[in-house]
Amino acid sequence: MTTFVDVRKPLRKVNNKDVTIHTIRKYIVGVEEEIPLLDGKRRPYINLDNAASTPTISLITEKVNEFLKWYSNVHRGTGFKSKLSSRVFEEARDTIAQFVHADLSDSVVLFCKNTTEAINKLANRFSFQLGDVVLTSVMEHHSNELPWRKVAHVVHIDVTPDGRIDENDFREKISRFGSKIKLIAVSGASNVTGFINPVHTYARWAHAIGAQIMVDAAQLVPHRPIDMKMKGDPEHLDYIAFSAHKMYAPFGVGVLVGCRKTFEEGDPEYVGGGTVDIVNLENAYWADLPDKEEAGTPDIVGAVALAQAIRVIEQIGWDDIIDHESSLTHYALERLKKIPGVTLYGDKELATVADRLGVITFNIKDLNHALVASILSYEWGIGTRNGCFCAHPYVKCLLEVSETEAKDMETRILARDRSTLPGFVRASFGIYNTKEEVDALCEALSAIAQGKYRDGYLLNKERGEFYRTDVADEFEKYFSL
Repeated sequence: MTTFVDVRKPLRKVNNKDVTIHTIRKYIVGVEEEIPLLDGKRRPYINLDNAASTPTISLITEKVNEFLKWYSNVHRGTGFKSKLSSRVFEEARDTIAQFVHADLSDSVVLFCKNTTEAINKLANRFSFQLGDVVLTSVMEHHSNELPWRKVAHVVHIDVTPDGRIDENDFREKISRFGSKIKLIAVSGASNVTGFINPVHTYARWAHAIGAQIMVDAAQLVPHRPIDMKMKGDPEHLDYIAFSAHKMYAPFGVGVLVGCRKTFEEGDPEYVGGGTVDIVNLENAYWADLPDKEEAGTPDIVGAVALAQAIRVIEQIGWDDIIDHESSLTHYALERLKKIPGVTLYGDKELATVADRLGVITFNIKDLNHALVASILSYEWGIGTRNGCFCAHPYVKCLLEVSETEAKDMETRILARDRSTLPGFVRASFGIYNTKEEVDALCEALSAIAQGKYRDGYLLNKERGEFYRTDVADEFEKYFSL
């Protein structure tokens, strides 16, 4: 028996407004805010850094403001506002379960700070024994790699030269380690190359050897639907983790959805208020889930914001979201390929844009990636991200950094010199970005590739960033506390 409903059926209007892929841009908070450029002019900020965090949507802030009039702490309060807030908080939990098609008779939805904390929680609560193996990939974000090192023997699946998970190596590792593998932890999609992994296929492979699977869905959830499927289905996803701040609700909440039994057994990761039924001076008796695993006052407002973000996404519809972002990615790749000096990484094929996210990484000739990102910001008002994107091993593979070069780089970084840190520039799209913004990016990159940018950029070696001394950012003119 399952508790979710088909959220793909027509939904109520969000805040009594018709929200579509064609109208969503007018609801993006701050989308028309102008910023200063190096030449003294101003222009609307172009945000192509959505893979890090998305801007919020006014329909979400409106719902949050509506709720704040009734905000109170949840659970056990007898006042009207407390009971209302408790109901809303649990309704948000149910909304999340419906969104990912989680069966709440077997799974539990736990609120955390973010995806990183969610994965750490699972690492700390999973019942590992000495010699157990976690199979993960070189593709992973550090948040889906470092936590496992503390609790198990981590084995890495190789990637192909273009950055895909090497499924031949995957199967070989499964054959080699067999029943020692207790958990397979993989990304739903890469934050570096945008590759989407066939996680349901990997789930079949995991369950065939008696292991479970955990999917880091932080990059995937804003762009593709997720169906955890029923327990007993070979393609069932045992655990998924994701964050609201990548889903247009940057109010600081993350989610871990997973096997209820894992968290029913043993002591909670954090203890304190809300986690117990009764305490005496010698013993504590744990509360039922989810309270047992949510110590202290939770991020109630963040949960409301995430639930509203889900409503907005479902109202727009996955077909339209995928079509829009795929069209934008196709257009961007098509234009970027024509710019002399631009090197693209990952999947560059125009025919497969529907099978990847709108995450595009590139470099320009022999220019430092940090310099390119800085020029885009100072001279063009375009926000991108550069570096290794919390995926150092993956980026080094894509750039074919040798072991000798890697050791030299580590030595420099430990000496507080990041000036030679390898990396890319990353442009990433959301539901509100436009072809005109892609045109602006390509115009800027074409100019940079031709050397048409101002002199005077200085390198901060410790931070690995470029800055200027002839201009003051004067952030206090725009916002201050």
